[in-house]
Amino acid sequence: MMMKDKVVNGPQNAAHRSLYHALGLTYEEQQRPLIAVVSSYNEIVPGHMNLDKIVDAVKLGVAMAGGTPIVFPAIAVCDGIAMGHEGMKYSLVTRDLIADSTESMLRAHGFDGVVMVPNCDKNVPGLLMAAARVNIPTIFVSGGPMLAGRVDGKKTSLSSMFEAIGAYTAGKIDEKQLRICEEGTCPTCGSCSGMYTANSMNCLTEVLGMGLRGNGTIPAVYSARIELAKHAGMQVMELVKNNIRPRDIMTAAAIRNALTADMALGCSTNSMLHLPAIANECGVDFDLDMANAISAVTPNLCHLAPAGPTYMEDLNEAGGVYAVLKELTKLNLLDTSVMTVTGKTLGENIATAVNKDTSVIRTVENPYSATGGIAVLRGNLAPEGSVVKRSAVLPEMLVHEGPAKVFNCEEDAQAAINAGKIVAGDVVVIRYEGPKGGPGMREMLNPTSAIMGMGLGNSVALITDGRFSGATRGACIGHVSPEAASGGVIGVVRDGDIISIDIPNSKLELKISDEELAERMANFVPQKKELSGYLKRYAALVSSGAKGAILNV
Repeated sequence: MMMKDKVVNGPQNAAHRSLYHALGLTYEEQQRPLIAVVSSYNEIVPGHMNLDKIVDAVKLGVAMAGGTPIVFPAIAVCDGIAMGHEGMKYSLVTRDLIADSTESMLRAHGFDGVVMVPNCDKNVPGLLMAAARVNIPTIFVSGGPMLAGRVDGKKTSLSSMFEAIGAYTAGKIDEKQLRICEEGTCPTCGSCSGMYTANSMNCLTEVLGMGLRGNGTIPAVYSARIELAKHAGMQVMELVKNNIRPRDIMTAAAIRNALTADMALGCSTNSMLHLPAIANECGVDFDLDMANAISAVTPNLCHLAPAGPTYMEDLNEAGGVYAVLKELTKLNLLDTSVMTVTGKTLGENIATAVNKDTSVIRTVENPYSATGGIAVLRGNLAPEGSVVKRSAVLPEMLVHEGPAKVFNCEEDAQAAINAGKIVAGDVVVIRYEGPKGGPGMREMLNPTSAIMGMGLGNSVALITDGRFSGATRGACIGHVSPEAASGGVIGVVRDGDIISIDIPNSKLELKISDEELAERMANFVPQKKELSGYLKRYAALVSSGAKGAILNV
């Protein structure tokens, strides 16, 4: 029995049918499978401004395959526009609003299948979480990445723009050059053109088996993206026909595959918030230490911006996500038997994939590094863990020791950086920016970009109980857990304390005696903020970054 039969068929549902007639749906349309098309379209997020075209193509694909498509919306926050001010507190928190509201709409209306149309940072994981909860046949098709910008004849992206602001503050470029960067960096619609969080999650959606080939890499402005959307609309009907559901696809093995691909691609550290949250909805245990175990055997094959000079369009031309996965099969690092939305296994999907450009996707015989792009660090400063994008750290900063400069919010740290108070060797500590303490776990892209833009990237580290944008590069360690607001050790760090960072050995240490640390902790009372509205509810429910900032209910 189809889900819609509970809503549409029989005399007892005549009132429901009358409301479908009010929507202009014929009897014939009501008898077909009802397919939700969840659209994240809006006019404020550049990655979403083309989603109306994607949705139209999806609807056509569904109708061509015999279904009745019905659209409803999902919200979105642009992390780039929200960056560096109070708006960023409302970024991560929307992941759960998206999941909750989408679950509510799907449950309330008896849909038989779903096509999710997200693109940017929180929409992808939020909708994957909803898909796992509701567990009806579902497929994803994203809006696609932005083309790289062009400044002074070179490709560029949003991370370069934020670093240009740091260079301007340091007097390295003038206002005219800043304006040239501003006007040339983001030339098209789409998710920003590097391996930032949006593109990381859209690529990992392919690996998880929830999107078709090219979901993560076909540029937003290519006509192939419209074709992909039509195929997604058609394919959801096959999923409905064969009753293939998200939890049949997003298994423990698929999530492990995603974490493996994450290491090879050099994805955003935000994946270490979103993969645990998705796994939680799928009923799959996710141990943060899995990251180091997988990283130890997974080579880093890609250095897309901000880690290197290549962009999503280059990855697409080189063969896309499937070509990366094909490389990883040489080392038997993937479970290729897992089911996907194609109705075929992962192994069948990638059988014909070819690595067309080994300067973009290195071979496993010639990786950027023998270990993966993300590392989890532990120690007395982060007993529950912290996360760093190792592939975007300069070699000379993989091991660093220096004095702490401590700030209780991002704004204070940014002011100190702008004023030239951060010098070579320092370790900038930004606390009370975690999931509970922020609340909302703001991204620290402004401070990290300022440090890089000022030429301090090879001598200054930054640690925080907040998080980083996928556009961040450098020795930037986030998700420090427990966070300051929950009584974590980061809350008792003082100016001048020596902090030791050892990324190869996964260590993050505050260099004071055990006795001194015990005394500080015994006298520590975390700061509390006056909150209202959704942030107050969120702070009361949210778990630590080490657990994916999921809501405890």
